Amino acid sequence: MLRLALPLICLALPAAAECRLALAMAVDVSRSIDVEDYAIQTEGLARALENPEIRKLIFGPDGDVALSIYYWSGRGYQDLVQPWVTLETEADLDAAVERVRLTLRPEAPLATALGDALSYGGELLYDAPYCERKVLDVAGDGRNNEGITVARTYEREDFTGITVNALAVGEHEADLVEYFLTELIRGPGAFVEIAPEQKDYPEAIYRKLLRELQIPVIGALPVENPDRG
Repeated sequence: MLRLALPLICLALPAAAECRLALAMAVDVSRSIDVEDYAIQTEGLARALENPEIRKLIFGPDGDVALSIYYWSGRGYQDLVQPWVTLETEADLDAAVERVRLTLRPEAPLATALGDALSYGGELLYDAPYCERKVLDVAGDGRNNEGITVARTYEREDFTGITVNALAVGEHEADLVEYFLTELIRGPGAFVEIAPEQKDYPEAIYRKLLRELQIPVIGALPVENPDRG
């Protein structure tokens, strides 16, 4: 009986999903992000998406990646730069990169409504293509100072199945990394990447994408944030 059961177990293993990752990227364009900072962020993100290692992971054999990008600032301000696109070809990714490069710095509100940005990202991922994993990638250089709090957003909205990672940028606010660790990130394997200064953003967003695009190890623990998720 055992010999007969083994092939049946093998046949029951699920096939690789058509889409393995839905990745929504939230980019801070609030008051503290000046024209020079915006240029660094824009070109840094574009170059990260053009990097051969990143492209190798995006177009790997384990399923497609769906991508969306939005800018955020004050209460009620979110600008969808890249609607959901399933990256099936190099041309799909090239078009997304071009969108990033051609998007001018918006006349955004001055405040940092992180809770609103989080809420928008959750809704965006709810409408994403069906994928094995859903990740919200939030980049910011400050704490929430307007609108709904991050904690209240998590209380009232369903983030089941969504991992929220963060990129802490610059030194505008003390203890920003700790704030992101304790208040913002959540879900399996959630982490905070750090860009100590704005000039470090390109390398930090590359490291962040590299980590998010890799296949999670089954049973791995989220070392940076073991108490949430």
